[in-house]
Amino acid sequence: MIPAEPFSLGFSPCPNDTFIFCRLVEEAHNQAQPFFQQPCLEDVETLNLWAFKGRLEVTKLSFHAVAHLLDSYCILNSGSALGRGCGPLLIGREPLPISKLTDKKIAIPGTYTTAALLFRMFAPDSTNLVEMRFEQIIDAVASGTVDAGVIIHESRFTYPEAGLVCLQDLGQWWEESFDAPLPLGCIGVKRAVQPSQREEIDQRIAASIRWARSHPEQCYSFIKQYAQETEDRVIDQHIELYVNEFSLDLGHEGRRAVELFIEEGRRRGVLPPGQGSVFCSR
Repeated sequence: MIPAEPFSLGFSPCPNDTFIFCRLVEEAHNQAQPFFQQPCLEDVETLNLWAFKGRLEVTKLSFHAVAHLLDSYCILNSGSALGRGCGPLLIGREPLPISKLTDKKIAIPGTYTTAALLFRMFAPDSTNLVEMRFEQIIDAVASGTVDAGVIIHESRFTYPEAGLVCLQDLGQWWEESFDAPLPLGCIGVKRAVQPSQREEIDQRIAASIRWARSHPEQCYSFIKQYAQETEDRVIDQHIELYVNEFSLDLGHEGRRAVELFIEEGRRRGVLPPGQGSVFCSR
């Protein structure tokens, strides 16, 4: 069912998101009565902050941010970035014992990113945190502006080229500590949107993923318009890592991982207490 007014939509310019939404953007451009407006592509922390203002009806969000927004947003079954071996990395210029991090200046890619929450769980005594856009962190670490940094997205594949080293794979720490895949990002929809419309949005995103998997070559020009790294190798690695079966449907394992992540953040006092389901539907 086409809404009376197209839904507003936002996602990040990273290859996993542009891959997921490629088909929907094409439809929004070509249809006389589109289901979605032309999307807003912004850094995930910008989208997180916009969600606190209720700016978009359908938006990419960090799971960290969602835990602060449960009164106004719920998350869909499709479109999430969640898995194993895909977590943020803590990097530095040289090997550094984790015990020495306490007084160091650490760059994070935004207060409400999942990466920031994960680092605060991992190193609660490290409080000298410096916010910056994710694509600036490698240069900041390499130049000595900060002592270490938490990197996400394409940076995971390119930091060795800057002569940097991995101090801790934070995703690995999570997986070994909790025996669960790591929830990174999701697609949130306003709770004010009717349940039947939320369900259709969910189905359309899943269909867009299936289409992109069947026609990847037709997505490359759109992906490369926005990617920080435009090498095919890096783009392919990025999509392979972050777009998986959890992206099509969280399923029982994915839902439990999300619940565990939020419960653990609350238990450690990093997330606010809350009740009610994070999910739009069961």
